[in-house]
Amino acid sequence: MTRVEAKGVKKFFAGRLVLDLDLTLEAGTLYAILGENGSGKSTCLRLFSLLERPDQGEVRYYEEGRLVPCSQALRRKIVLVPDRKGLFNDTVFGNAAYGLKLRGVGKKGRQAAVAEALQAVGLWELRDHNALTLSTGEAQRLCLAMALATSPEIVLLDEPTSSLDPHNALLVEEIIRTLKARAQLVLLVTHNMFQARRLADRVLFFHQGRLLEQGEPEGFFNRPETEIAGRFVAGEIVS
Repeated sequence: MTRVEAKGVKKFFAGRLVLDLDLTLEAGTLYAILGENGSGKSTCLRLFSLLERPDQGEVRYYEEGRLVPCSQALRRKIVLVPDRKGLFNDTVFGNAAYGLKLRGVGKKGRQAAVAEALQAVGLWELRDHNALTLSTGEAQRLCLAMALATSPEIVLLDEPTSSLDPHNALLVEEIIRTLKARAQLVLLVTHNMFQARRLADRVLFFHQGRLLEQGEPEGFFNRPETEIAGRFVAGEIVS
């Protein structure tokens, strides 16, 4: 995937406009989405994952300059990483292999891909444990392993470290760097401005359902262009 576009995208809930977006995302980039609660960040991820449709406008995917039609094949290139509520009452290995089964990958291929993914997130030794017995940090790493195993082109993450202690949060950030190196595009919704500075190539700042500002982390955090973004960076607006 070389480019993703949101053109004239609008999404309403209960008659209220929650997202009004025009945005182009370029391959080879990790975007961190910041903004206060209710600013449309998670809605944006659901639209880019194709799990929901905009009420107006279009989300378009391009490959080598050509528009890619919306299809099951396209959906399989996109992963919205779940939280632990998305885990099954199965082994760690079985959970990591689930996405590959849906994609029709054979047993030998599943075993190789899952082994590599679980080793990458430090869970290989727990492969036979029930996923529902994992700690919060282990469960989040398993969710990332589920994404790694399918080799997605586009990875969407919604607050992947929000409930983790600092040690596990840093472990997850290292896995996100691995995903970035393997995928073509990563969108990370985070409330943690320090995390955005560490991981992002570009920052997208949402406010009241609109993309108010975007830029490289150094510029956004040190020289925000709008008063609202400046107040957010200063901690006067709570995310």
